[in-house]
Amino acid sequence: MSKHIPDTATANAALQTGREASRRDHLPYQVRHLDEVEWETIRWPGETGKMLFHPTPEQPTAPNAGILRLEPGAHHPEHYHGFAQVWLILKGEFTIDGRLCPPGTMLYHPDPHFEGEFHTATGGEIMIVQYPGPSTGERPIYAGRFNMTERKPLAEERVDL
Repeated sequence: MSKHIPDTATANAALQTGREASRRDHLPYQVRHLDEVEWETIRWPGETGKMLFHPTPEQPTAPNAGILRLEPGAHHPEHYHGFAQVWLILKGEFTIDGRLCPPGTMLYHPDPHFEGEFHTATGGEIMIVQYPGPSTGERPIYAGRFNMTERKPLAEERVDL
């Protein structure tokens, strides 16, 4: 028995986009290198990150996309988001909601979702892409999460956004 997979190409072709297939009507790709961005403090203990792309006033729907670096012992509590995200574990081992996730593991978080309790004994790196929720419309949060000058006590962090 095979699974039914919706034909998104046919569905997209039926949309009335009002734009031409040309460079005039489409934005170009953007390029950044890890060396162009400084490591920033992230809200959870033992985490720093380099967000190569993130929402700005000029591009409010841009994703948070970059690398998280986690020290041995880094952790965060269960918390909730209305946006969607994908993670790829590049280095280290992580226990996420009780499941061991080694390098090469990819996690997809639909919207809305919860992130289960998370910790690492080894430390490591994770590539993340957070983007507006297709069903909720909620956008990822950059300011005050990925660019902190000083981390707040864990008990003061909101877990509902």
